[in-house]
Amino acid sequence: MAEIRLDRCSLTDEEIDTLFSQSDVPLIATCRMAEDSDAPAILERAIKAGAKYVDLEMEAPAAVGRRIRQACEEWGTVLIRSYHNFECTPPLPVLESLAERARSFGAEIVKIAVMAASEADWNVVSALYNTFEAGSLVAFCMGEAGRKSRLEALKFGAPFTYASLTENEATAPGQWTWSTLREALYGSFHFVDATGLPMPSSKSFAQRAIVAAALAHGVSRLSGYSACGDNESAISVARALGARVTINGAELEIEGIGASKGCLNLQELHTGESGLLTRLMVPLLSVLSPAPVRVTGEKTLLGRPLTGAHDIMAAYGVRLFPESNTSVTSAHPQDLPGNKAVTEARKSDCYLPLSVSGPIIPGRADISGRGGSQLISGLLAALPLSEGKSILYVHEPKSIPYLFITVDVLKKFGIRIGSEMEGGEDFLETQDWSLCTGLNFRIKGPQTYQAASFAIEGDWSGAAPFLVAGAIFGKVEVTGLDTHSLQADISIMDILMEAGASMSELEDGTLHVQRAPLSPFSADLNNCPDLFPIVSVLAAFCPGESHLKGVERLRHKETDRAAAIVEMLEAMGVTVSTFEDEMTISGMGLSQRIASGNLLKGGRFRSHGDHRMVMALKVASLGAADPVEIDDTACVSKSFPSFNEMFSVILSEARRA
Repeated sequence: MAEIRLDRCSLTDEEIDTLFSQSDVPLIATCRMAEDSDAPAILERAIKAGAKYVDLEMEAPAAVGRRIRQACEEWGTVLIRSYHNFECTPPLPVLESLAERARSFGAEIVKIAVMAASEADWNVVSALYNTFEAGSLVAFCMGEAGRKSRLEALKFGAPFTYASLTENEATAPGQWTWSTLREALYGSFHFVDATGLPMPSSKSFAQRAIVAAALAHGVSRLSGYSACGDNESAISVARALGARVTINGAELEIEGIGASKGCLNLQELHTGESGLLTRLMVPLLSVLSPAPVRVTGEKTLLGRPLTGAHDIMAAYGVRLFPESNTSVTSAHPQDLPGNKAVTEARKSDCYLPLSVSGPIIPGRADISGRGGSQLISGLLAALPLSEGKSILYVHEPKSIPYLFITVDVLKKFGIRIGSEMEGGEDFLETQDWSLCTGLNFRIKGPQTYQAASFAIEGDWSGAAPFLVAGAIFGKVEVTGLDTHSLQADISIMDILMEAGASMSELEDGTLHVQRAPLSPFSADLNNCPDLFPIVSVLAAFCPGESHLKGVERLRHKETDRAAAIVEMLEAMGVTVSTFEDEMTISGMGLSQRIASGNLLKGGRFRSHGDHRMVMALKVASLGAADPVEIDDTACVSKSFPSFNEMFSVILSEARRA
């Protein structure tokens, strides 16, 4: 980051606009009132142009303070209120009163810089940190006696400190040059500097598209494909259905089966380790096959429950027979939606292997979305093949973006589904999907799938670990992402920006993320549970308490992901707690961790066979004092086979730098 002393720069309005709008480095706009009568207007222009911070001294007139504060609130700029004393260090009560006054003026960060006559003055100033949350106070001493305080301020929790570019450009006595201060603080610490990292295709899009292409009339061509365990399972399923699949590098050519109700004679289907693929195929098999079909899987999938599957499938007349459970839902036509009522379904979960017995019966159903979106996506794919009209109402919906990914992909293959979202006044005003209370889907039948050709999007969930690594540990640029995507994990952009990371999109679509002072944040991850592990690592490097919602969504992933995250963070020395659906993580900024000797603890860690945990552990290892050993890193092949190799490249680049 950098401070721009606008009272010492002869910049035109256009140059101010360019500087603050195009800089990838977070900038503090400063313009001392006593030295420039136009300071308020200049600061306001910098704020509107995109200044990350603006520094307004305490002595500024009240009217100016209100004006700048209002502009900061309107444009999302962090307001710093600063007090400078170039003569002495006032007593602690005076400094406390000044700091409290700055906060009452709306300061998100308070800056106190006073002249030290001896090291004892730093003891007075440092006591201020006892009453401030980490990241909200920058307090240090000027003068040679206060020189070390500029470094030690970081140890106490200052989000940043001040240095000059060269000895000749020092703005106050005792100021370090940035190169000297950087060496004293970071020494041999390895920062990431990685560019041109290509992201794999989104398996959420790829699996849906592969299945839809297999059902279609004609030949579909899907570009941008990249192989991973789940995508390869989807191709195996497509071939098992009778589709012809040809892989030409990054393009798939799929000749579909022209699916219709009861068109298949299939006894068994293997879905690999993919929960999405399994939940897509259960409803589809109930309409495609006139006889029961046994569905099997492997590895972690066999221990993951199909939450709510009995209830959801029974609503449309489909019976499930798990081999590990003898009690199953009995559904009869007279109890189906469209007649009178839905059978009282059992509430226990079922596991693979299981048999699916249809046929699916179109009608109206009200089902719970608390168990996730995947089985509902399967219904959206299956009901258009049935013989009549269906209305599918989802209350308490979760992972809403994934449902609209399904609708979007199906639309490309000629399937039309109407939808409406419901919610209270907050939802109507903000259109925030987390506030949506219900979804209503209208589905006509029978429809037919038609061949399509399009590019599969890059994967935001795979990109998230690299973006977080850049935000904490240096700089990263990734390619192949659509910043207008429906993918739920695109939320990582909002989370990083709320945490204070510097982000920009280059002209060629490359996403650039680099380190900046971070701050604690709150995030509702109910719609994007795959982000939870890597976002928890981000929180560990944000000074203060961050709050993450969506814990209950993690219980039945590849592992009990909530327990795995707590185990990881506690072993690394991070304070973490969970209460009901929320996880609270007490973090510390990277500079403070280094200055205070509180880097994460290394050691041997379990991945629990969860690819998302491996990715999170790898990124966390960049901020660990000792090596981090992971028992199983091969499981990343489920979603991102080249992840370990790509991570090794950025790590080696960091070490060379």
